[in-house]
Amino acid sequence: MPDNINIENIESNGKIGPEILKELYEVICDRKINRKEGSYTNYLFDKGLDKILKKVGEEASEVIIAAKNRSFEEVKYEIADLIYHLFVLMVEQGVKLEDIYEELRSRR
Repeated sequence: MPDNINIENIESNGKIGPEILKELYEVICDRKINRKEGSYTNYLFDKGLDKILKKVGEEASEVIIAAKNRSFEEVKYEIADLIYHLFVLMVEQGVKLEDIYEELRSRR
């Protein structure tokens, strides 16, 4: 996973579920403001929207291929990559997790 996403400093304090997603999102937000040498997240922000979109497309395709291969481990890994890249896109576009939560709630 990018930045060997032990997730670019996500603490291994037992967070699961929404907490780990929130922490990942916060790390990505932090990388946009506070650069870190060698950070893959900073690389994506530096390259801009087109690079981020390319990566989202690539990761979505890899999820599809993994699912077609019926490989649970591969699907899990590729979905994690896709979520990471979607979060980078969200931060780049100014979309907050709360915006997504509200949108999902409105669809119930």
